[in-house]
Amino acid sequence: MNALSAAASKKRIVINPIIYSEISTGFQSPSDLDNALTNIGVLNEQTSSEVAFAAGKAFVRYGRNGGKKSSPLPDFFIGAHAKCSSYKLLSRDWHRFLNYFSKIELISPTQ
Repeated sequence: MNALSAAASKKRIVINPIIYSEISTGFQSPSDLDNALTNIGVLNEQTSSEVAFAAGKAFVRYGRNGGKKSSPLPDFFIGAHAKCSSYKLLSRDWHRFLNYFSKIELISPTQ
């Protein structure tokens, strides 16, 4: 939480529909989640065709590297969104992002 708080104090925090779905489990309705995000200043940004395309290309590289999943993983959409938007990415799961999106800047939650 320290890294998230630090990032929020310096820049705006942006999520996308994938992250929105992941955090929705703690809320009773979309409006409850939307209100919570608004209250803490988080923007839910839609993804573009460029992001979806980059996620698909990362998925192809994953398959060539021996990945077993049959459809693109949520992390590919999250990484592609950060890459295509030149966002810094806060994540504990840094290895996949570095393997498939080497040019994104990662923020470690331990910072």
